Amino acid sequence: MAEAADIQGTGPSPARRWLRRAASLIAGTPLLAGILAGPVAPPAAAAEEPSGSKTVSVSLDTLSPSAPLESDTLTVSGTVTNQSKQAVTDATVDLRVGPRMTSRSQIEQVSDRTGFRPGDDPAPLGGTYALKIPRLGAGLSHEFKLSVPVDKLGLKDGGVYQLGVSLTGRTPAQPSGRVLGIERTFLPYQPEATEKRTQLTYLWPLISSARVSAETGSDDQQTPVFENDDLAAELAPGGRLEQMVALGKDLPVTWVIDPDLLATVDAMTGSYRVKSGAATVPGTNQALAEQWLDQLEKAVADRKVVALPFADPDIASLAHRGKDVPGSLSHLRLATELAQTTVETTLHVTPSTDFAWPVDGAVDPSIMDVATSAGAHKVIARSDSFRDDLPYTPTAARAVGGGTTAVVSDASLSTAFEGDLIRTGSATRAVQEFLAQSLAVTLEQPDEQRSVVVAPQRIPTTAQAQSMATALRGLAAQRWTQPSDLITAAATKPDPDSVTKVPSASRYPQRLRAQELPVQAFRDMKETRDALDDFKVILSQPDRVVTPFGNAISREMSTSWRGEAPAASLYRIEVRDYLRALTEEVQLIDKSDLMLSGRSATIPVTVQNKLLQGVDHLVLRLTSSNKTRLQIDGAVSSERPVKINGGHSQSVKFTASANANGPVPMEAQLFTEDGKPYGKPMTFTVKVSEITSTVMLVIAGGVLLLVLAGVRMYTQRKRAAAGNAEAEPPEGDDPGQPSDPTPDTGPESGDRSGPGEKVDR
Repeated sequence: MAEAADIQGTGPSPARRWLRRAASLIAGTPLLAGILAGPVAPPAAAAEEPSGSKTVSVSLDTLSPSAPLESDTLTVSGTVTNQSKQAVTDATVDLRVGPRMTSRSQIEQVSDRTGFRPGDDPAPLGGTYALKIPRLGAGLSHEFKLSVPVDKLGLKDGGVYQLGVSLTGRTPAQPSGRVLGIERTFLPYQPEATEKRTQLTYLWPLISSARVSAETGSDDQQTPVFENDDLAAELAPGGRLEQMVALGKDLPVTWVIDPDLLATVDAMTGSYRVKSGAATVPGTNQALAEQWLDQLEKAVADRKVVALPFADPDIASLAHRGKDVPGSLSHLRLATELAQTTVETTLHVTPSTDFAWPVDGAVDPSIMDVATSAGAHKVIARSDSFRDDLPYTPTAARAVGGGTTAVVSDASLSTAFEGDLIRTGSATRAVQEFLAQSLAVTLEQPDEQRSVVVAPQRIPTTAQAQSMATALRGLAAQRWTQPSDLITAAATKPDPDSVTKVPSASRYPQRLRAQELPVQAFRDMKETRDALDDFKVILSQPDRVVTPFGNAISREMSTSWRGEAPAASLYRIEVRDYLRALTEEVQLIDKSDLMLSGRSATIPVTVQNKLLQGVDHLVLRLTSSNKTRLQIDGAVSSERPVKINGGHSQSVKFTASANANGPVPMEAQLFTEDGKPYGKPMTFTVKVSEITSTVMLVIAGGVLLLVLAGVRMYTQRKRAAAGNAEAEPPEGDDPGQPSDPTPDTGPESGDRSGPGEKVDR
């Protein structure tokens, strides 16, 4: 632009020249300051990776033993992969051990680091414990395995040590030997048991998604109908729920169970059907369900079991969106009551129902209120919600007022196995960090015994469950922890310095709030609940309807719908529509208009019951819109009780009396005995046409004339017959074929019948 200006002969203005000089002066200021202050520190990114330490990726697949003793040999295996487009030569895979970390925050800092730092990362172990790789081509991988006696690692005191595996080598772009890749993990080293071991409680959740619809079969067993048969894959060998039971039976854990899962699997052991488009097909996984339940019953025998409210209701959604919708909290109490009976009848153990578990342990005052409204006195929270400003990890239990105990799980330990752990390297890293964090907790206050609770994700994947089990087996030696259970942890004496104030609503995570069920969901539940209440009062066997629909409403409130808003809405719609279809099976049959001739008559109204069970406690009310013209039982309206067996209809009759001619609109409506309308009203018209005494005299006279005419015709025909007999020719004569005899009845009328429906008189 400056060249163009010179060519055009305009040149920069004085003001523009002044701005340029000022900009040059400002730009030169940092340079001058750098000269005066000495060398400038490199940017953080440069300090992180001065040697291109991401050229090669390093994966640590196995580390054994996970918590070694001095007499052990540490074995580390994995894979190095050249991610560049140049070959790596003169490569060496080596271990780097140390330094000892003195706090949990140091562990978290090391966990977040990715590149090599010369000043922070320790020197390689070297010697005979390193592995030489002469050449690693571009994009190629090489497996490694390093074995080192633990006493050669330089571990002096018990604690958590950083353990790194690095690859040093050369590339054409970097001819000098440099660290081209590094991966870090942690080595918990505690050769002797600590004086005070941490009491560690690990929750083992058996929770799944809602599977069962509100629909049942018409048979005596009420065959359940499943939304899908996907649960079978989780129960099958190697499936998620099969692995949870197979792993958990040998671990010191507290089982936390959603009773709806038990009820669903128990239903699968018998006859069940699965939705398939508009139809249903028989379920075929009874054997899997029976085997899983049998294994679970053996696994939880003589163990601590905590039962969540039926279908694991979303307490936070209920507190933030649903508590103001009438009836929502009462349904939570019903879900809690159902939990105990379901677990007892299915697993033959008595569970604790005194615990509530909000999503991710995030709480605020409204969540605490709702959680305890159904009878729970203990709420499983998390330390990233209750934030303690302490230099150590306090005991989990704490009294928060009103007789409620918050059992605050440790956030770092509880989230250690989230994410994708299918890769062995990721799983190994998660296990080692969990063990390191647990040892660090104990070493924070080695002379004080504390109780720590771990509440992992609600629905762990198979890989996550396997990693959790590996970590718990790593603690089996009990050198710094000892197993405990949730009931004991909740009763442990609280730390006097721990936070007891419930976090405010403003601190509730927006990420979790965005996943909650909307207010409309709770309104839908109320609509279904109200319709069910009106329906059940007329049924002779209400449990056949109340139980499946009550359970379905509980499932509509399930925590498993988080992140599944469209599926949750569809489930609620299907439940509501199916209940509506059932209620419409009891209805009034449409009636055509009636013709009432005379002063009184009987009007029948038909009620149809297409249900498979009888209905009772119904009242049919017939109302006249014009009591001056037509009355029912001497009044404007009248009622009759209705009781009909399943699959039948009933004709209910009313006495009507007419006072004047003309059409009268009528309305028939069913009501429950408490006066609530049931179903839609049915309307029809009665056309009143009164017959007077004069008309009756005219009709009688006409009838008399017809009779006299008939007598006269009969006499004439007899006379004619006698005359014909006298005139008949002698035998043998053929006067011709006689015509057909005259019919003695008139021809069938082709006229249409009168309009409307006749009434009984």
